[in-house]
Amino acid sequence: MPGSLETADWPRRAGLAALTEALGAEQIRWVGGAVRDTLLGVEVQDVDCATMHLPDAVIDLCAKAGIRTVPTGVDHGTVTAILEDGPVEITTLRHDVSTDGRRATVAFARNWKDDAARRDFTINALYAHPETLEISDYFCGLDDLAARTVRFIGDPRQRIAEDHLRILRYYRFQARFGSELNPEAEEACSELAETLKGLSRERVSDELLNLLALPDPGETVERMHNRAVLRVILPETSLRQVELMRDVITREAEQGFPPDPIRRLSALLPPSPDVAEIVAARLRLSKAQRGVLVSTAERLDSDADNPKALAYREGVDVAINRLLLIGSDARVLKRWEAPSFPIRGRDIVSRGIAAGPEVARILQSVERQWIAEGFPEEVRVREILEKELKSL
Repeated sequence: MPGSLETADWPRRAGLAALTEALGAEQIRWVGGAVRDTLLGVEVQDVDCATMHLPDAVIDLCAKAGIRTVPTGVDHGTVTAILEDGPVEITTLRHDVSTDGRRATVAFARNWKDDAARRDFTINALYAHPETLEISDYFCGLDDLAARTVRFIGDPRQRIAEDHLRILRYYRFQARFGSELNPEAEEACSELAETLKGLSRERVSDELLNLLALPDPGETVERMHNRAVLRVILPETSLRQVELMRDVITREAEQGFPPDPIRRLSALLPPSPDVAEIVAARLRLSKAQRGVLVSTAERLDSDADNPKALAYREGVDVAINRLLLIGSDARVLKRWEAPSFPIRGRDIVSRGIAAGPEVARILQSVERQWIAEGFPEEVRVREILEKELKSL
């Protein structure tokens, strides 16, 4: 595999050594993304820890070692240790007691394999000893990593029935890590796609945007469309829109723009502000995200005529989105900052125009010409103003 725990930097962090000493090396394991990503040669973001200790014991042992903790999910067994080199989530071993597709009732366990069995995919159920870095692999996750296969632990239908969000998680992990498709997982996700309707909008939104933020989720999103999964959460999307999103991904790469999930979501929707409003409400997007999505939906082919004018009116981010979606070159807006209009209403009032609608009209007229001329310096703007005043 591309990476190894023995050569990685994060297992040697001073904070993790202190945590290991506090909780005991035989009582904890590093688990999940940090282990998986290291073996894949991917940069590690967060480190998670599984432990045999109950949450109260974790808090007590950390306190004795001078490590501050926060009970971030103590009812479900999770305590966060605040370390100098980054927080670590510490979760007591668990097994599911009951599930309803949206949430699980769990009980604490004493067996590493029991804890592994409740996780979603084999590649996420790899446990590393904090000192020896020996990996415990209960469900052939290492083989799946080597094959770049995202495979559910156990029966995919049962795992999806436990938590319907695992359908979207499967596609996100497949887009990020997978190369070899798992037919059983694909069929299960397609068959149970309608269960996504029972999830909270926030959970669906988070997973969808995380998927769209990946470097190139195009093939995966097209497969979701073809398998009738995408229409459950985005019924407005057609194959034509999926193809547009794939074109946008290509343009981003060619023009050197980073992935943007809202831009790609806009590509998946028809260019209608009304539709964008509906989708933004359904996905519970933030006010800022909703604004960008709706403004991007107003795109026109004429946007390419004056990109800087577009960026001045709509904002640089929206302008870049609209240019990429209509197939235009947005590189002219890289690192471009909109200038400030150099005159104010008081400049017009000082010339004898009474404050009111006429001042606003003159300002708007001068600003339009300033934009059309490519944002000239103040001297030219005042010339434009003089001409406007003389025409009154």
